[in-house]
Amino acid sequence: MDNKLKVLISGTGFAGQGHADAFRAAGAEVVGIVGRTASVVSEVATKMAIPYFGTDWKQALKECQPDIVSIATPGGAHYEAITQAIEFGCHVFSDKPLTDSGDSAVEVYELAKQKNLKTAFASSFRYMPYIQYAKQLVADGLIGEPTEVECISHFNLERDIPFGWSHRKEDGGGRLNNNFTHMISIVTSVIGEKILSILGEVRDDLGKAPIVEGVHNFKKRRDFIPTDLNDPSLKWGESNVEWSYTVMAQLESPIATKPVSVLFKHGGLNPKYHENHIVFYGTEGAIFIEGHYGMGPLFIWDKNKEWKELALPQDIVDRQPKVNGDTERNWHYLVSEFVKDIKGEQVEPYQTFKEGSLYQQFIDLIRKNNNWTDVRHLQ
Repeated sequence: MDNKLKVLISGTGFAGQGHADAFRAAGAEVVGIVGRTASVVSEVATKMAIPYFGTDWKQALKECQPDIVSIATPGGAHYEAITQAIEFGCHVFSDKPLTDSGDSAVEVYELAKQKNLKTAFASSFRYMPYIQYAKQLVADGLIGEPTEVECISHFNLERDIPFGWSHRKEDGGGRLNNNFTHMISIVTSVIGEKILSILGEVRDDLGKAPIVEGVHNFKKRRDFIPTDLNDPSLKWGESNVEWSYTVMAQLESPIATKPVSVLFKHGGLNPKYHENHIVFYGTEGAIFIEGHYGMGPLFIWDKNKEWKELALPQDIVDRQPKVNGDTERNWHYLVSEFVKDIKGEQVEPYQTFKEGSLYQQFIDLIRKNNNWTDVRHLQ
């Protein structure tokens, strides 16, 4: 008897195909895939040997009878697909953001909880190997009590990337949805999951982007930048989301007597001068990791008062999924845990719709931009 869990995928782009590969690697059976465009979903299904394909999500749920659905579309399309899947009795794996608002994110979290269904939220860069190593080092007391974390990243994204979901709040766009969700997940995985307070501000440095037809795969959108941006026939779309943000938070740590201060500084359109980085400071040392998502290498500042590079332990290396690409590897890691949990196997805690709904509420608060104190009367 075939006891494989059956998976239905929503989304045909980079994420949808990546999720399908991850579930197959975890031993599940991808029985169907749904997309917006009939020709595209047919092409992807054929290429990936997925037996069922279509454009009607509710019909696909009925015909495929999945145990799990995987949501791999832009965030603005998540709410309806998730609620329908939950009502159908499916466990749900969702990419970030969970939805496009805190209220709707809380709604899908509560609905899944009422139905006693398992959920996974793919703010999955917490599974980067050097982040896992930093978690181990902090837990072992290498830096003493953690006191402060600094996350600095500048992406220098092309301003003329074609207008699409990433430019629109209602579609799940913005740097908070697509960068901050990973960053706060990374920090909480190392320091502690309880977030005590948060404040921040956002800025739209972009304003507008050219409208270009034919963009399907998010990873290839740069290939569609118009060659002549001064073409009078070119149409433009208005951005309504942030491209830069500054967020401060306080976290509770099980090994710290005081709240840990965290700074998240991200400039989506700004060039970097030095390396993007994440630093964990403590009373007795510090851990510095190069790369905006902790790609490595990793250095420690120890009692000898000098920086020293540490290699990844072999056990962390050995448990990494053997796939190319950080995003893909992290999906594989989380999907494997999710599938094992559904099967009743023992797994480490992973992020669910609880965290996804919490992060979306944080994003709503930060976007209000109402943390400023007017000091003009003091001058």
